[in-house]
Amino acid sequence: MKIVIAPDSFKESLTAEQAAHAMAAGVRRVLPDAEIALVPMADGGEGTAATIARAQGGRMVRVPVRDALGRPSQAEFALVRGLAIIEVATAVGLAQLAPEDRLPLRATTVGVADLVLAALDHGATRLLIGLGGTATNDGGAGLLAGLGARLAFDPDPTNQLIFDDRAPTPEHLSRVVGVELGGLDSRLGSVEMELACDVTNVLLGPEGASRVFGPQKGASPVVVEVLEAAMGHWADVLEAGAHVRVRDIPGAGAAGGLGAAFFALGAVRRAGVEIVAEEVGLAAALAGADLVLTGEGSIDSQTLGGKTPHGVAQLAKVQVPAVRVCAFGGRVELGPKEGGAVGLDQVVCITPSGMPLAQALERAAENLTEAVATTLASAVATTLTQ
Repeated sequence: MKIVIAPDSFKESLTAEQAAHAMAAGVRRVLPDAEIALVPMADGGEGTAATIARAQGGRMVRVPVRDALGRPSQAEFALVRGLAIIEVATAVGLAQLAPEDRLPLRATTVGVADLVLAALDHGATRLLIGLGGTATNDGGAGLLAGLGARLAFDPDPTNQLIFDDRAPTPEHLSRVVGVELGGLDSRLGSVEMELACDVTNVLLGPEGASRVFGPQKGASPVVVEVLEAAMGHWADVLEAGAHVRVRDIPGAGAAGGLGAAFFALGAVRRAGVEIVAEEVGLAAALAGADLVLTGEGSIDSQTLGGKTPHGVAQLAKVQVPAVRVCAFGGRVELGPKEGGAVGLDQVVCITPSGMPLAQALERAAENLTEAVATTLASAVATTLTQ
């Protein structure tokens, strides 16, 4: 019997690799002779760089960057020959900031430019950018400024435009009246850029960056409307400078509008789990599979939008239509019908009823192993009695 184990990380408790090994331990407890293929996964978010680097024998590179508030920091990207895998949140992530420092009007994406330039310095000819999890809402103005774009601000008292190479924060974004992309780092012209992004939000409006994600980053209702107005102004300026309409492209609103700036640079967007599956060879591993086990920390409505369990199930059903797919989560909010709609034949919560969150996180590996073993034992018993 061949069992493919392809989980994402379990946030705050297990990396994807640790989760895969915990699941394998549960399998071996019940089916010691099973052929097990471990394929740790990600969906473009946290852990994507390390997952791909591990699968392809790449390495992690640590470099100095600026955080979302422009302060000196450190971040990593993965390098696999000419491919650099960058998770923008490692530089300007919300989780990098203390709650009192979550100030979306002052946050900028210039740290992402630091990562991109470092990747180019290390010889990258292809960039895979994982969008999401940022503390920023600047429409990528910081990214462009950091890459060499020149921004023109309101005229000074002599009626002369003021050009500034510094990255404007959202509170000053409405003063930008022009952007010149001619000064961008010349290496960008020959680099392929892919955005690993499941978010389909556009830049503006009810489903745009500011109104959907602003509150998650600390923006009050009043600040959300300030951010929306600034973003609308920036969209006009960016599109005029880049000569391309980016505001309505699905994903333009990802990472506080960072998607829009990358689109202006010629990047293309693909589902994160699809890219990762391709890079780690999931399709080949699924050949001949009798059972597929996947999972992530929380299996909920976001799972339906293209998170790892959804993506693994979809690919599994294409490769082996009759294969059974079972997903495990620390928290499960999907019913059988919802899970079945995206190819998940069974969804299992690994956390014992009544267990406090802190304990559940601490014992995640043990709980995952036990849940897999119990589920398989039940399946085996059912098969034997039929």
